[in-house]
Amino acid sequence: MAAWGQRLAGVRGVLLDISGVLFDGAEGSGVPIAGSVEAVARLKRSRLKVRFCTNESQKSLGDLVRLLQQLGFDISEGEVTAPAPATCLILKERGLRPYLLIHDGIRSEFDQIDTSNPNCVVIADAGESFSYQNMNKAFQVLMELENPVLISLGKGRYYKETSGLMLDVGAYVKALEYACGIEAEVVGKPSPEYFKSALQEMGLEAHQAVMIGDDIVGDVGGAQQCGMRALQVRTGKFSPLVPGCIFFVVSPSSCGMWEAASAWFDEQCHVRAQDPNQRNTGPPAAERGNLTAQPRGQPCSSFLWSDF
Repeated sequence: MAAWGQRLAGVRGVLLDISGVLFDGAEGSGVPIAGSVEAVARLKRSRLKVRFCTNESQKSLGDLVRLLQQLGFDISEGEVTAPAPATCLILKERGLRPYLLIHDGIRSEFDQIDTSNPNCVVIADAGESFSYQNMNKAFQVLMELENPVLISLGKGRYYKETSGLMLDVGAYVKALEYACGIEAEVVGKPSPEYFKSALQEMGLEAHQAVMIGDDIVGDVGGAQQCGMRALQVRTGKFSPLVPGCIFFVVSPSSCGMWEAASAWFDEQCHVRAQDPNQRNTGPPAAERGNLTAQPRGQPCSSFLWSDF
């Protein structure tokens, strides 16, 4: 069995997801996940480089950072890789004029972008703006182009707010891809290029960093495709019924950022032996049942580490 320290050998930096890892969003605000403020502070006091990597597309970068600061996090705009600013750079570099199917909260990010006579569509988590009229307008723009370009800010399936699970942009992107017979360009997780841009800001190679997130596809899968290591916390939209990770035991914990950071520094993790040649299917059914029945916010004994 590999020791916790051995699996982290050579790691010099940490990429942190925000929603579902640091806080759960709410209408116009949010609630910090227990221990996350302290965990970020502890990571920043360590020798590790820390950067935040998000698909947030309902709040501008400035609004998001101000909210996190109000919640007690030590964070600045320069430490965050976010999809809207990255998309604006792409639009300017390629001379693209987008039809914007986005949330009003990030519209200010595109103030310097020419949107006349659109020659592409930019889609994000538009929330209530995902009306038939707006979706159909995006469809019409794409169908009128000889070489249609659809740019999506992330491609998540869903995310979690305090009120419950929320449908994300991925479902709407799939609808336009199917209707138009095209494939969207993703600016955000799980795009390897997005992770690489964050690593470049940190001055690190992929093998020197680990991603911590709650999304098995966007965070863990995307990081693995980029050559990184990844850890999935059991907060946010995590579900023990979703397979794909090696199961680790940490005790006692509430399986969030604080426990991940603490285990990292204290090297108190114990790995359950698994055959590396056998397809990883997650924890056994009985164990999943125990986890599912466990009240949220109560101490538990597990979090997930990716098979790297």
